[in-house]
Amino acid sequence: MAAITRFSKPSAFSHIRRCLYSSSAAAAATNESSADVISSFGNYKITRRDPSERNVQWVFLGCPGVGKGTYASRLSNLLGVPHIATGDLVREELAASGPLSKQLTEIVNQGKLVSDEIIISLLAKRLEAGEAKGESGFILDGFPRTINQAEILKDVTDIDLVVNLRLPESVLVEKCLGRRICGQCGKNFNVASINVKGQNGSPGISMAPLLPPPHCTSKLVTRADDTEEVVKERLRIYNEKSQPLEDYYRNQGKLMEFDLPGGIPESWPKLLEALNLDDYEERQSIAA
Repeated sequence: MAAITRFSKPSAFSHIRRCLYSSSAAAAATNESSADVISSFGNYKITRRDPSERNVQWVFLGCPGVGKGTYASRLSNLLGVPHIATGDLVREELAASGPLSKQLTEIVNQGKLVSDEIIISLLAKRLEAGEAKGESGFILDGFPRTINQAEILKDVTDIDLVVNLRLPESVLVEKCLGRRICGQCGKNFNVASINVKGQNGSPGISMAPLLPPPHCTSKLVTRADDTEEVVKERLRIYNEKSQPLEDYYRNQGKLMEFDLPGGIPESWPKLLEALNLDDYEERQSIAA
């Protein structure tokens, strides 16, 4: 197999096709069901709908550099749900004006960590705003990161599925060390050409480089923290902190572990297959 998927329980996926193909899902995006429950966090209120009456509500996890933002974004476009990264929410709030923005600025300037409560407040604010615009469902990118965050999140909204993307550490290190940024246009590239042979029954992994156009080649720069020592330490800390969270969702039957078989061309169709969406992309293309 090119990719290995492990499903904790089939129930984690039982609602997916209902959400995507049910005729009631579209209506539920704008019409509140009699069974709807309103969750509150601070001043924000979010409607909790039955999974059959809304789109998917998923979380994407994975080590730094695994590409969770890329796959979350692709699925967001495919399914028509917002792709929400809490880092983006913090940056957007810092650029805005208001009490929370001032509080965040003070925290960042003092070099402190943003509290779980503030992060969840930003997320609740985003979900409330999306609901007001008629959005249904979401894909969270890299959040929650701790059990405490997951417990607070559970009181705000429901999570249907947690996708944990995985790559061997050696591949992650090589991939991170190959990252480059164009100093002029700001676009990201990767010069690493990864080709790991399969061993002891494990599949091989191939990833072609993402090379820049000629006008960017001479302007490429490397991130200061993309050194082997820093990358390995970053991975060590992530793995140490992520294991309890993975167990938390695994025990709820919501965790899907997906071993990426390579780059986007190899991994994307396998991921769609693992999510039971392998024919959904084709349906969308025909409908368009």
